[in-house]
Amino acid sequence: MLQSLAEIQEYEKVPLLQRYPWENTYDLIRQAARLYQQDAAIEFLPTAVPDEESVTVSYSQLSERVHQTANLLHSLGVKSKDTVSLLLPNLPETHFALWGGQAAGIASPINPLLEPEHIIEIMNATKAKVLVSLGQDLSEEIWEKVAQVIERVPTLKALLLISKKPISTISMPSDIKVENFVLAIAQQPNDHLISGRTIQGDEIASYFHTGGTTGRPKIARLTHSNIAFVAQLSVDTTSSKGRFATLSGLPLFHIFGAVVAGIGTLLAGRTIVIMTPSGFRSPNVLPNWWHHVARFRVQGFGAVPTILGVLLQIPVGDNDISCLTDIGCGASPLPAGLKATFEEKFNVTISNGYGMTESSCLLARPPTDMQAPEGSVGRRLPYMEMKIAEVDGNRLVGTCDTGEVGIVLARGPHIFSGYLSEEDNAKAWVDHTWFNTGDMGYVDGDGYLYLTGRAKDLIIRGGHNIDPALIEEPLARHPAVAMAVAVGQPDAYAGEVPVAYVTLFPSDHPPTEEQLIDYCRTQISERAAIPKRVEIIDEVPLTAVAKVFKPALRNRATEYVIGKALQEKSIAAEFSAHFDASRGQIAKVQLKQDSSKTAAREALEDLPVALEFD
Repeated sequence: MLQSLAEIQEYEKVPLLQRYPWENTYDLIRQAARLYQQDAAIEFLPTAVPDEESVTVSYSQLSERVHQTANLLHSLGVKSKDTVSLLLPNLPETHFALWGGQAAGIASPINPLLEPEHIIEIMNATKAKVLVSLGQDLSEEIWEKVAQVIERVPTLKALLLISKKPISTISMPSDIKVENFVLAIAQQPNDHLISGRTIQGDEIASYFHTGGTTGRPKIARLTHSNIAFVAQLSVDTTSSKGRFATLSGLPLFHIFGAVVAGIGTLLAGRTIVIMTPSGFRSPNVLPNWWHHVARFRVQGFGAVPTILGVLLQIPVGDNDISCLTDIGCGASPLPAGLKATFEEKFNVTISNGYGMTESSCLLARPPTDMQAPEGSVGRRLPYMEMKIAEVDGNRLVGTCDTGEVGIVLARGPHIFSGYLSEEDNAKAWVDHTWFNTGDMGYVDGDGYLYLTGRAKDLIIRGGHNIDPALIEEPLARHPAVAMAVAVGQPDAYAGEVPVAYVTLFPSDHPPTEEQLIDYCRTQISERAAIPKRVEIIDEVPLTAVAKVFKPALRNRATEYVIGKALQEKSIAAEFSAHFDASRGQIAKVQLKQDSSKTAAREALEDLPVALEFD
């Protein structure tokens, strides 16, 4: 189904609410429980070692725990517009808290790896009333952050801890109520909401923090109908059909982990196998991945290109993974070489889609049971509008023709209700109704979308959004640095890694590049944002109006990585990099010997760069 634009348009003739009647996440959880009852909704592997006994949560139990969580939160005074923050790793209880939090108020899942300053900023911005987190006995690192939150978030009234220690042993200010999450929800009714709440689709379900261009967390407001629509749509538009288990290494504070790999997977009656609390970061997860694919007869899973690159190097051994057919990939560009090699080696199909937090995860994906053309991220999905346009600030200037590059705009039932901060909303909308994704691309005659770059300058490292300002501002504070510019350097593993270019003030004792990297380690709170390298240059390229011209530095970064890869293989060549509006970053390579072409292509093919050989 949905193999063409005509089929999508025919599909849309059925009114949206007639095709997808559920308008809130609470009803989705209840519907899944009615359909699948005692079947396994969640299998939790605490360590992911081979043949570890899993903790099973049935669909009925999941619904019961969601009701109990919502009722506990209501008893603590949480109303529909109050915020429940989650500072949790991947656990069954994280699902209880996320969906129960949405049934009672507004759930705000937060990355526990964020620095305390960012966590506190998010919780103060959302006026968090309740925090669900781990006790000190389960995570010293998270507990240290909780301690700072308690001191600096004045709206916080209750702390719910997942802990094996008695709560009475925990010292806490008298105005904050502390309870053991698991024990407290067990005392609540498990089959109805004591609040009597009827949840409307336009009510806010969650606050998701997302990377932005301001150097601080942006907080996106997603409604119940946003999430419910995408969850229902994802069941129909995924290439994986039927009921099966799926391995989950993605966190629930990530929009894909929560919506498509979370509640969408549950609505389809599939089993989510939680691969340890820390997911892909656990040292046991990837080495044992193929074992668990075989053990749970996994048909599909979601990942980012970085993870696929690692899995490519892990032997399958005697594990029978013939069950595996489909993999969903996103968050950053998927190198064509990696895609082709992975698909051939494991006999699977990789679908590289496109979406973001602000679109409730989905904007485009390949048609079911079909491969999209190389370089495409698929077509728009039903009931979603997409426009390639020329814009001037918040004004729509014109619509681009087929094949013409412009800004990708989107609107529809999947688009969020704006950011919590009006400052962030100022540049987010075009003509008040279209969301400006900040991405550039074009659509071909068959409706396939191709992304060619980003109007915004975010660096995407393995799916992790990095604002260049997080790097540029600290470097610019160094007394020896005159100017600092951060860009993404192509990387076969992570898609991009951050690098910085700096100019220095005249000095008899200038810092070395290594010293500047060490300085960054002390000044940049986000570990993923620490630049892979810092290069000292004579001058920063500027436009005619004296603005920094980052494309020239991206070309330079591309040339650096091309040169390094060829040098490692002892291949002599001349090369240059440039940006093409329709194809993205391109490297032009002129070999000294024609016989080196195969070796050069093998050395460079995994980089997310288009190659041209002379």
